[in-house]
Amino acid sequence: MQVIKVENISKQYRLGEVSSKTLSHDFKRWIYRLRGKEDPFLKIGEANDRSVRGTSEYVWALKDISFNVQQGEVLGIIGKNGAGKSTLLKILSRVTSPTTGSISVRGRMASLLEVGTGFHPDLTGRENVFLNGAIMGMSKTEIKSKFDEIVNFSGVERYIDTPVKRYSSGMYVRLAFAVAAHLEPEILIIDEVLAVGDAEFQKKCLGKMKDVSLEGRTVIFVSHNLDTIKTICSRGILLKHGNLIQDGSIDDVIETYIKSQINTTESFYEFKVDESENLDCFPVSFKIENKKGQLVNEVPAYEKFTIKIKVVLRKKIEHFVCAIGFCTNLNLPLRTIWSTPKDLEKGEHDILFHMDNVFFETGSYIINLGISTYERTLFSKENFNTLTISDISSDDKPESVLRIKGAGIILNTEKVEII
Repeated sequence: MQVIKVENISKQYRLGEVSSKTLSHDFKRWIYRLRGKEDPFLKIGEANDRSVRGTSEYVWALKDISFNVQQGEVLGIIGKNGAGKSTLLKILSRVTSPTTGSISVRGRMASLLEVGTGFHPDLTGRENVFLNGAIMGMSKTEIKSKFDEIVNFSGVERYIDTPVKRYSSGMYVRLAFAVAAHLEPEILIIDEVLAVGDAEFQKKCLGKMKDVSLEGRTVIFVSHNLDTIKTICSRGILLKHGNLIQDGSIDDVIETYIKSQINTTESFYEFKVDESENLDCFPVSFKIENKKGQLVNEVPAYEKFTIKIKVVLRKKIEHFVCAIGFCTNLNLPLRTIWSTPKDLEKGEHDILFHMDNVFFETGSYIINLGISTYERTLFSKENFNTLTISDISSDDKPESVLRIKGAGIILNTEKVEII
């Protein structure tokens, strides 16, 4: 059964203003409506792309978003900061209204959008539990029957009669999530506030969200933790600059998102450095070479390869260190390889990472780069390239191979040279 239907939702904001409207704009809108014409301010505005300097005072936080959610579905929404995820959740939760489009929701909804959402700071934890239950349309008897379970789950029993304005952010989230999950809403909407809680509580919350979905209730979850999203969600939505890029299985959506974060998958990568930053040290190029010295971006399993990085120093640097980091396609760190600290003179230098005994699982790995000294970071670049490990036939595999399933990668570097 369909519980949420979103049709052509758009949300426009006016920058630099408390409200998106002025008397003159309202009068102009009224004139257009009187003449049976479309609102003129819906024809202007730019995408919410914070990486470029805009020229319009109007931006579209969301633009023509449409999707449906079925009962019992766990939907994950992902995207970079500013993609429109929180705006979409606020519209779904009726915190704000869309500029255009319509939304229909069937069932009781509970939302946890930010720390302290729906809590009155001067009321105690106990009073806020009953207040939230009443807002959700529950009777006092229903709330009482769930009260002990809520307090036990939250772990704030000692402070339940203390005004919540004295709670830490972690305590806020603990109690707020416990209320939202245990007062039996048909739809549970969670923004990335769980990150405030400790690891044990996050694990507890994820288990509860799974239980909620198994009970036939619907969960909409926003998080930047792709591993968590993949664990609990069956379907995903990818947003970018307020536009819906993809709606499908969570694995496909995450793969598209990760690929969009990586600048290139080339064997030769040329860094573009802003001269105005006046960096003491910066990389010029990045290469991956196979054992024959050929430029590649794909290496057969168990085969040696070399990563070459050319750097420019604008002055002598003491205790120079270069590091290459490898991450999974979910951007989870696996291993970082460091060069030995060395004093380098001004000029160009080549850094060669000779990689030996490579035990990758087949697939793509994200590469990060860092340059530093003992005291400070000189340069860093994340998600700028990938390394693909291709499988080989069983006949070509070494007889003695250390393969740890699930460990991802174990690297022994033959040596790291700085020339």
